[in-house]
Amino acid sequence: MVFTGSALAGCEGLAPPADGGGASGSGAPAAGAGRAANPLDNPGGTEPGLAAVTSGADKERARALTDKVATKGRGPRTGYERDEFGYAWMDTADGVPLARNGCDTRNDLLKLHGRDVEFRRGSDCVVVSMDLYDPYTGKDIAWKKAKATEVQIDHVVPLSYAWQLGASRWSKEKREQLANDVLNLLPVSGSTNSAKRDSGPASWLPPNKSIRCSYAVRFAQVALKYDLAVTAADKAMMSKQCQD
Repeated sequence: MVFTGSALAGCEGLAPPADGGGASGSGAPAAGAGRAANPLDNPGGTEPGLAAVTSGADKERARALTDKVATKGRGPRTGYERDEFGYAWMDTADGVPLARNGCDTRNDLLKLHGRDVEFRRGSDCVVVSMDLYDPYTGKDIAWKKAKATEVQIDHVVPLSYAWQLGASRWSKEKREQLANDVLNLLPVSGSTNSAKRDSGPASWLPPNKSIRCSYAVRFAQVALKYDLAVTAADKAMMSKQCQD
């Protein structure tokens, strides 16, 4: 899911669960300098960032949410192609936030989550530099378009994963919505996104341990919005991240 269509979706293959500490301690930078929303209070994904879920009450809400997700076995990848979800970063996926605003999905995400955003001269769409707080690693990234792959757009629920859990039978319009819905998209460290590939939560979690419950919440929110099942192992791992 780099900024080119062919590498999109950080969603191929499997990686083992990440156990790195990331920024789980008190020395972590402030999440997005106050620009990070609690996913429980941001059900549409239209607010920037991904704040940690920390209170006991919120963790209880999080577990109630993950409990609602249906489970099924992961089917074959047969027939999966990125183009089955539309071309990369289309602005014409109706029914999702920020569609048809004259700016492609990738740049919409950079504008939404970035700080100190600078645009190409003469454009109010094409982002050429910004500062990004990456919730997956707990680190700030000073990004410039000249090194585009340092920040990639992650599909929280990977497209190949969705294909194997039922999206192969969806309409093309619904697949395009999943691929371009801000609820399912986060700009993150390129190397971290590449490590995730098409893993579910049982096989990959953000290195930043403090954000893992929030990641589980977002994964559940996407699954519920699109009536998408997850594997039993993934559901169990999602719930585990939000235990007190």
